[in-house]
Amino acid sequence: MEKKKNLSDHDPASVPSGEGTTVGIVVSEWNAEITEALARGAVDTLKRYGVEEKDILLKHVPGSFELTMGAQWMAEYSGVEAVICLGCVIQGETPHFRYICESVTHGITELNMKYNIPFVFGVLTVDNMDQALARAGGRHGNKGEEAAVTALKMIALKRDLL
Repeated sequence: MEKKKNLSDHDPASVPSGEGTTVGIVVSEWNAEITEALARGAVDTLKRYGVEEKDILLKHVPGSFELTMGAQWMAEYSGVEAVICLGCVIQGETPHFRYICESVTHGITELNMKYNIPFVFGVLTVDNMDQALARAGGRHGNKGEEAAVTALKMIALKRDLL
């Protein structure tokens, strides 16, 4: 049997300090049991690496489809250095899943190209609740933690290039 990997495992020494950074987090209210766990993982990780709580801006939007607009407004009106987008879309009986996943993925990609800050994709696109739970603090780690590490690495990359 194949060993399941905890996707949140990373080398702490490879994560840049978050001191002096400001990070925004936009969280979907839909599937809140999952998205709130992702948000806790992201906030805890940012703080663990030196981002002060006052420098973490956390806002909620109704669903994953609204993540793109919420993230855009956060970039335009808050002055954050990165925006983490957290959501959870679970496959249902209709093609709605595909449309939402494609729209959010495309929207976040567009934001990355339009603005001069990273927008981190932390949206679970899963077949069922068990898969979501496994990725929101379960056996596969916490995608919110991964998104926070990604944000810190991208902020550091930009600073290195300036």
